[in-house]
Amino acid sequence: MRSRLSFTRRLLALACATTLLTVPAATVAMAATAPSASRPQAVVAAPHRGEVLSATSVGRLSSSQVATYLRETGFPAPESIGGVDLYTLVYGTVTADGKPTTASGVVALPQNRRRGLQTVIYEHGTSATRKDAPSLAVESDGRAIPIAFAAAGFVGVAPDYLGLGTGPGFHPYMHAESEATASVDLLRAARTTAARHGRTLNGEVMVTGFSQGGQAAMALGRALQRGADAHLRLTALAPISGPYDVERAELPAALSGDLDPLSATFYLAYWIVSMNRLYHFYDSPGQVFRAPYDTTMEELYGGDHAFEDIAAGLPPNPRELLTDDFLRRLEHPGGALLRAMRANDTTCTDWRPRVPVRLYGATGDRDVAFANAEHCLRDLRSHGADVSLTNVGDVDHNTSAFRSLPLVLRWFQQLQRH
Repeated sequence: MRSRLSFTRRLLALACATTLLTVPAATVAMAATAPSASRPQAVVAAPHRGEVLSATSVGRLSSSQVATYLRETGFPAPESIGGVDLYTLVYGTVTADGKPTTASGVVALPQNRRRGLQTVIYEHGTSATRKDAPSLAVESDGRAIPIAFAAAGFVGVAPDYLGLGTGPGFHPYMHAESEATASVDLLRAARTTAARHGRTLNGEVMVTGFSQGGQAAMALGRALQRGADAHLRLTALAPISGPYDVERAELPAALSGDLDPLSATFYLAYWIVSMNRLYHFYDSPGQVFRAPYDTTMEELYGGDHAFEDIAAGLPPNPRELLTDDFLRRLEHPGGALLRAMRANDTTCTDWRPRVPVRLYGATGDRDVAFANAEHCLRDLRSHGADVSLTNVGDVDHNTSAFRSLPLVLRWFQQLQRH
């Protein structure tokens, strides 16, 4: 079976590209029943950050099962493949405004008993449907990539982010700080889970991610370097096709038609609805969305609709979605709208990584403008960082991930301590 991609369950019939990599599940032999994808209720007790509230075994894969799985899906596979034990976790973290909450994610442990294991955390791409997050979706990059890294002897980790998977509330899409806090706290929970199964982690963390996860990877790298947890040390950073610069790269490309118009409509609507919940730049959806979309967008991006439903509710381009007044505001942002952009466009601009950074992107990408990677390269170099940018070619968004991930795996293996 050949691997395939779906636009986070897809605007597929409408010829959009995607940020969710899907894989066939039959070869993985994961027998657990997925938790309910209905909107969870907020917990009453306040868990500690990183506290493991539940850890569910969802698969014990032999090396031959892993090899078959990775071969059939097309995801990167190490030359020497080991067995993997896969768990889904629910753990304590904080909301975007710092209040206690819970989140979920995936932890893949190598079956070898080597001490001092290094961790690779993978930040997944855009998902507007909670059930498509790594902890619930067997057919997702957030399951496959941790398995691939665990097969290479790392501990593989993938957060769902806030409000996806079994986490309560809404997902604060593209909110850099909460992407980082949810990831740091899953790393803490992974350390506890590993210890419960007789594995020890050395605290070294390599970070990668795709699409939204590229931005999340940069945000996490910054948080780790700034001491988010004294027991966690950033050692390498490899983001893929991330929207690091909404104001100066992604938004201009979306409004000019340089990006696929349907993809741009999907992402932009998601960003607007999510950011307004945090920064409040409109009082009524009618101030932003044209009729009839003013009555549907906030519900469609509430986390419970399948991608087919969202696709069916979108117009073909951003200019048919947004009011003339709001389009002008996007072209010349100010006030809370500009604060939303600039608060989250800082993952490449306000720090100097002390570890090597390898950026990956594709000039043919019409979901995330290649200019995002070019701007990130320029900004990091201006601070004296050791950073490179690999252009994987005139290929689409999803293919950029499939071409980049084997390069990331090989690089991380070269850095791996034995």
